[in-house]
Amino acid sequence: MHYYSFHVSDYIHDTAHLTNEEDLAYRRLLDLYYTQEKPIPNRTQEVARRIRMGKNIAAVQTVLEEFFMFNQEHDFWFHKRCDETIAAYQAKAERNRAIGKLGGRPKSNPEQTQTVSKHNPNQEPITNNHKPMKEKATVVACPHDVSPQVWQDWLQLRKSKKASVTETVVKGARAEAAKLNWDLERFLIEWCTRGSQGLKAEWINDKPNGITKTGQMNQSVMSGLTRGLLGGGNHVKFIES
Repeated sequence: MHYYSFHVSDYIHDTAHLTNEEDLAYRRLLDLYYTQEKPIPNRTQEVARRIRMGKNIAAVQTVLEEFFMFNQEHDFWFHKRCDETIAAYQAKAERNRAIGKLGGRPKSNPEQTQTVSKHNPNQEPITNNHKPMKEKATVVACPHDVSPQVWQDWLQLRKSKKASVTETVVKGARAEAAKLNWDLERFLIEWCTRGSQGLKAEWINDKPNGITKTGQMNQSVMSGLTRGLLGGGNHVKFIES
């Protein structure tokens, strides 16, 4: 092993009573244990020499007896936490070797994502072809024959009505304006004045002086009555309402 976790607080708590030589022996014994990835042989003099503490054999023996457990059958000293750490490290290394034999970890595909849950464990990958297309916001430029202020007023009206502004809508408005022989700006001004969501040419009363069809009929009748009275004729007829 080239790396292992070192829990400083636990170590200080468990070794506060050790002498400097014993503390050094313990640290070097741990390094030896992790480096060779196996227990410490029951040959104290040889072990002390390997960890460069040949003159402190007594300190090495004290640490072994306090922090390690002796396996009489195999004649070595072992440490439970060290064994667990080494086992986890070896398992991870084995997994990495297996992955390496398969060509390494599969590269992620940005064109494909996998959604798997406990409720849907066999969900097939979602590709770009299956993803719903996001609608792009439509931006219609102000027509050349409409002033910016009128255009902004009309856009604000459409927004207040939660109605979209598209080229099709503008094209339809221009067609309705043409029916009245109006330009587009005049039609949009009328639209804003009315404050309606939509506007058709037939909804607009474009008769001279604002006289409606009913008003025209009444004006015709009154003209007839006036002519009859002024002519002194006896054929005056009254229209019953």
